[in-house]
Amino acid sequence: MGKLDVPGATLYYEVRGSGPVLLLICGGIYDAAGYAGLAAALADRYTVVAYDRRGNSRSPLDGPPEPQRIEVHADDASRLLAEIADGPAYVFGNSSGAVIGLELAARHPEQVRALVAHEPPLLAMLPDAEHWDAVLTDVERAYREGGVGPAMGTFGAAMGMGGGEEPEGGAAEQEPPSPEMQEMFARFEKNTDFFVGYEVPTFGRYTPDVEALRGSSVRIVPVAGEESAGEPANRAALALAERLGTSAETYPGDHGGFGPHAAAFAARLEKAFR
Repeated sequence: MGKLDVPGATLYYEVRGSGPVLLLICGGIYDAAGYAGLAAALADRYTVVAYDRRGNSRSPLDGPPEPQRIEVHADDASRLLAEIADGPAYVFGNSSGAVIGLELAARHPEQVRALVAHEPPLLAMLPDAEHWDAVLTDVERAYREGGVGPAMGTFGAAMGMGGGEEPEGGAAEQEPPSPEMQEMFARFEKNTDFFVGYEVPTFGRYTPDVEALRGSSVRIVPVAGEESAGEPANRAALALAERLGTSAETYPGDHGGFGPHAAAFAARLEKAFR
């Protein structure tokens, strides 16, 4: 575990294993702990780095919260790689973490060997982009007038995404959450306000520099989930692949499939990076 001072924030990060550096960038309300299973499955082959994005969990801002920019988050990832890696690294990002990974690859291609972008919610790249811009305006209004609850209600209803997959064995066979898990869930709940109030409106309007990505040496693998067909982030992964002149791969599970299918994700990432 370590901390890294960056302009405007302090980043908390975790390092596991040995071998080539693999950076895991989380999205939404998640932090480094959300990747614990995936990191454990990869640590025998890679030096796995996961971190809490600025403003979330254990990575506090230096001042009050403000609308977040993908470019700043990409520079955070770049500074973290400069601190830990001695050459180009592999990168996996989920959701808004995949969007950050795309900007990292465009801005700092010399630091990235390959990027697997799992369901980046690039709403501005969808055919109904005007609809999504209106949704983001509604989310902003709901947050301004009523706070996190109404804003998340507005956002969740528009996205229409599943509620996650049940762990193997069924809910009835699962043990009660450990104190560490309870702490993690408490952090995620606290992150929700920052996510919907300061990340969603700006992140949702971001469009990657496709020309820079197409001309880059970085191999980019867009990924869609098997169980999330038709959802906005799944459709965005397909749209990204089309813009890049490639095809999207399909990984197990839904938008959060890296959790319940950590072993399968690790095998697919190993194959993609090789």
